[in-house]
Amino acid sequence: MSDQAWTIESICEALGNPALSQRFLGEINRAPAHELLTVFAKWRTIAAGVSVAAERGRMLAEAEAVAGEIPGDWVDMTDRVQAEAAAARGRGAA
Repeated sequence: MSDQAWTIESICEALGNPALSQRFLGEINRAPAHELLTVFAKWRTIAAGVSVAAERGRMLAEAEAVAGEIPGDWVDMTDRVQAEAAAARGRGAA
């Protein structure tokens, strides 16, 4: 998206989620005239972040399909997550 100017339509497309797009459209439609650029800039930043994350996800999925694993250094947090879940259950958390 960096090659083209952002539009309301391109932001909606980049958000990639109908509920998020509706939230953006609601905010942009309700914004007073003097706040339009601020609201637009906020959502342009969000959409750009979503686009970058989606592209990174596609690249990682492609790398995993080729090499059988995701590249990079990964820390296995399984034991920690399971211990925290057990502790939460012990406290009566759902």
